[in-house]
Amino acid sequence: MSQCGRTGTVARCASETWPASSDQPRVNDPHAAAAAVAAGDIDATFRTVTNSATLPRDVHMTHVLDSPTQLLVGPRHPLAKAKTLTPRQLRGHRIWVPGITPRSEWQLFYEELAEEFDLHIDAAGPHFGDEVLLDTLAESAEIATLVGSRDRYIWPTKHDLRRIPISKPTLVYPVSLIQRTPPHPELAAVIQHFMALEAAATPSWRPSWTSGVGADR
Repeated sequence: MSQCGRTGTVARCASETWPASSDQPRVNDPHAAAAAVAAGDIDATFRTVTNSATLPRDVHMTHVLDSPTQLLVGPRHPLAKAKTLTPRQLRGHRIWVPGITPRSEWQLFYEELAEEFDLHIDAAGPHFGDEVLLDTLAESAEIATLVGSRDRYIWPTKHDLRRIPISKPTLVYPVSLIQRTPPHPELAAVIQHFMALEAAATPSWRPSWTSGVGADR
């Protein structure tokens, strides 16, 4: 079974398995993505409008996946030898997540996460790609980043990067699928695929706006 994680990785996984069923519009604002679905420009999008009451008519949103978050660090980082971590243990460490875009749901996720657990999440600079980020982590004794547990990254063996699960609570990034009503006939298989994946471990933390996504799940 393919590995699938946060929005970008989930979209890539879905397109590999169901190439005609969905698309990922390159827009920062999830409302613009929902408008593209409503207009028929795309069949569906892995995005979340945090208040489902603002979705266009004849568009609905289904919660399809809870993606647990891991810390990714290089071998020189102070937390590199940890087998697991709690959110409290991340305090005081620079967590670099470049390219967090305004008005996106992931901006809201990281803002609430930082406030809830008193974390230093640094969004400075554009995202020049995963390769640059991974190279930076490999060389740094100070910088870490957050990734989804099912996100796929490939790096040279010499980087010796470490993926460390976070628990007590598990930090969960919720992923939703926005689609028209009635939906594209192939989307049922997409939803069933993601809902069959293993659930996130408990106890878990989710952003407060998950109660407003209007999930069908």
